[in-house]
Amino acid sequence: MDFAIGCSLAYQVDALTPFVFNLEAAVFARQKLRSESLVTTPDLGEPDRFTAPESGNRYTRFLVPAGGFRIEYRAELSLDPLAVDPRSVTEMAAGSIPIDVLPYLNASRYCQSDRLARFANRQFGNEPAGHQRATAICNWIRDNVDYESGTTDVLTSAYDTLGDRAGVCRDFAHLAITLCRAVGIPARYISAYAWRLQPPDFHAVFEAYLAGPGGGAWYLFDPTRMAALDGLVRIGAGRDAADVAFCSIFGQAESQPPMVWITGPQPGPVLTVQAVSTQAP
Repeated sequence: MDFAIGCSLAYQVDALTPFVFNLEAAVFARQKLRSESLVTTPDLGEPDRFTAPESGNRYTRFLVPAGGFRIEYRAELSLDPLAVDPRSVTEMAAGSIPIDVLPYLNASRYCQSDRLARFANRQFGNEPAGHQRATAICNWIRDNVDYESGTTDVLTSAYDTLGDRAGVCRDFAHLAITLCRAVGIPARYISAYAWRLQPPDFHAVFEAYLAGPGGGAWYLFDPTRMAALDGLVRIGAGRDAADVAFCSIFGQAESQPPMVWITGPQPGPVLTVQAVSTQAP
């Protein structure tokens, strides 16, 4: 399926300040760019660029002078997600998980799986292994955690969200990742442009590493149930949100609310029963 995506971010900067952005679409076999542009006002020329080899995250750095600053990104791309029967997607024993995936079983800053292991195993230990267990975790979060803007901040962890029972997409993703890791499923945080998300914004989902018909692969999940799985355009992947901030500012700047958009084919199905894999790095 073909999509057009973009965002526009505006800031008021106090003094010469480095900005690092991670807002360009990732590039891999099932997510192919056809065109893209990155424009700054004022024109700051070509940024420093880096693509992380382990994740495919694409970073750009600008030195922004004092005053108003705007960055706008636009891209056109094609998605070819792999959809399979979720009953055919199971879990992998730790001894069989690729060694580069094993770090996604560990606790991280926002995902304290070690602190929630007892709860996770009591609640989900008897669920069918694999995609169905990860789905059960998502269902529990959707049924037991309220989606409420303004209830959390950048310090909120999965442990906090479980106690408060409220949050936004970032918090839903962190809690799902934490519970998956606690029951032995590697999981990682995904930032994305999300088709059919209302209102449009950057969206947080997650991927679990599971064994499907073709072997081990990353499978997409959205515990908020707010976006179409086959319309998630990946930006970045990491242990949690700390690894994939769409903007990191090394100084003082005031930001305006971001403008984010994505358009895709209309009409189109929302995948609810298939297991969807990006087979990304």
